Amino acid sequence: MNYTEVNQTDQCLQFACPERSVSAVYVLLYVSAAAVVLLTVFGNLLIIISVCHFKQLHTPTNMLILSLAVSDFLVGALVIPMLLIWTIETCWIFNAEFCLCYMLSSYFLTSISIHNVALIAVDRYFALSNPFLYTNKVSVRTLCIVVVCDWCVMFFYNLVAHYFSRNFKSLVMCPGDCYLALDENWSLVDNLVIFVIPCSLIIILYSLVFVLVRKHAVAIRELNVNTKTQTSHKTISMQSERKAAKVLGIVVSVFLACLFPYSIYSSLGKAIEVKVELFQKVLILVYLNSTVNPIIYALFYPWFRKCVKLVLTLQIFKQDCTLIKVM
Repeated sequence: MNYTEVNQTDQCLQFACPERSVSAVYVLLYVSAAAVVLLTVFGNLLIIISVCHFKQLHTPTNMLILSLAVSDFLVGALVIPMLLIWTIETCWIFNAEFCLCYMLSSYFLTSISIHNVALIAVDRYFALSNPFLYTNKVSVRTLCIVVVCDWCVMFFYNLVAHYFSRNFKSLVMCPGDCYLALDENWSLVDNLVIFVIPCSLIIILYSLVFVLVRKHAVAIRELNVNTKTQTSHKTISMQSERKAAKVLGIVVSVFLACLFPYSIYSSLGKAIEVKVELFQKVLILVYLNSTVNPIIYALFYPWFRKCVKLVLTLQIFKQDCTLIKVM
């Protein structure tokens, strides 16, 4: 992510965070913040438990959903609380070392989330365009290796980008501020690697996915009644793939809707006057996508609702519970 826009001056204005009186609005803000954090953490934790526990959910696509849920869980546990406290207090109340860890974590987890969504788009396109090849070549183990490699690559990329960035080496932390800037060259590279290329891939592939879904729907409607029994299994399989593509398309659409405001804000760079409040609100929108994803799964995935019921009623501790059919 590009934070160059907020690094406006080389001189640090020394100031103390303003004292706040405890009011009803102040308490309500913290209660709302706690609710958002709990919803994000426990919502994604339920997805993680469901996919890991039930063997029927051990599919290649669900490994990508699991990776996305893990990144969203970490965003809810490590990033959102600090950002909401910073926003409510209108001031960074922690030390510079904690700010550095927070910023590096937010860079890394945001890049992982974007790449997870891009991998989901690639997976859905491959599954619909070459279903037989996908079944034969793509396995749970294959996508687990892909996910682990992606996490490792993004981790080292973020370390390298910030270590070699000129602004990172000369970073001066101001009391009450928490910003980490990349220099102009690394900002350009970062925008391409983290935003432009993955988002372009997501948009192009999902456009192709919905074209394929429409073709499949037309083909199914045109099936002859006499061959219906012979092709029923294939029809059910194609319908399942179409439904999965549509639901994941909703996930992707919501993700892009949350991401684009920050992308536009970041691309404008020095052309606009930077306001800390606006910057924080745009960041909140990006990270709230991690809160929305479990809600989408609850609304559109019956298997997720069934898994939540089994988890909350503690039935997952029963013998052979992992073999229960949830789909």
